[in-house]
Amino acid sequence: MKTLVWVEHDGGVLKDATLAVVTAASQLGEVDAVVAGKGVDAVAAAAARIGGIVKVYVADDDSYDHQLPENVAPLIVALMADHDAFLAPATSAGKNIAPRVAALLDVMQISDILSVEAEDIFTRPTYAGNAIATVRSKDAKKVITVRGTAFEKAPDEGGNGTIAAVAGAAASPGLSRFVGAEIVKSARPELTSAKVIVSGGRALKDAATFEKVIFPLADKLGAAVGASRAAVDAGYVPNDYQVGQTGKIVAPEVYLAIGISGAIQHLAGMKDSKTIIAINKDEDAPIFQVADIGLVGDLFTIVPELEAAL
Repeated sequence: MKTLVWVEHDGGVLKDATLAVVTAASQLGEVDAVVAGKGVDAVAAAAARIGGIVKVYVADDDSYDHQLPENVAPLIVALMADHDAFLAPATSAGKNIAPRVAALLDVMQISDILSVEAEDIFTRPTYAGNAIATVRSKDAKKVITVRGTAFEKAPDEGGNGTIAAVAGAAASPGLSRFVGAEIVKSARPELTSAKVIVSGGRALKDAATFEKVIFPLADKLGAAVGASRAAVDAGYVPNDYQVGQTGKIVAPEVYLAIGISGAIQHLAGMKDSKTIIAINKDEDAPIFQVADIGLVGDLFTIVPELEAAL
């Protein structure tokens, strides 16, 4: 079975989410990868060094400059003539491209897989992760998105894949156009790849209090900052901080949940964390059911004490 992996990148740097997808694809068979963009030689070279990748297809063309899914999907469909499965990370970008590929191939997409049981059998979460479904696909061509936290990352060095250029589209289909992007830059680690995450909930009261309590602790730990949906909806932090079913799925070494009750939506995004530490004044809060370490008390007393002790 030949698989094709979408290489997610920011125009110059390969994203870690790709490495987990390569691991999943390798359980199906031979792994090739596709890089699309403008001026992506460095990304293609990095992809070729990933352990397990045989060939990297590079589409370097103006029409792929911002990786608009309407432009990228036809490219992938053309490459699928020689492949049996297309895999992409279950990130915003991956979930934007994969459904379009599935539609053009006229197949059912298999979303957010947790494991590969056989060439046509996979597991995936349902009901916000409270149940795991085992699904079988009868489609000859498979389109799959992969939950990155469920698979080990493939080694990013040591591979010796070949690089092959593929022709770009003759012209953009004109279904969408890139207008602009507002990129939030932070000195802290990126949320989905951080080893330590400090998350705050609605109990932080307001944006100023959230920043005063959560940010110094995160900086002391070299951690990324996350938040519950309630905190995001209340305007404490931007929505790219949100951890949960409708936010980002994370699995750090350590996850600190501060003032977070533990709604199902939030637990779906962080319960695979290696060690979960919860601080909440409500001893019956659902977060304590998944926490490895639980502190019952006032976060406005505990967190400053914790920060001072570090």
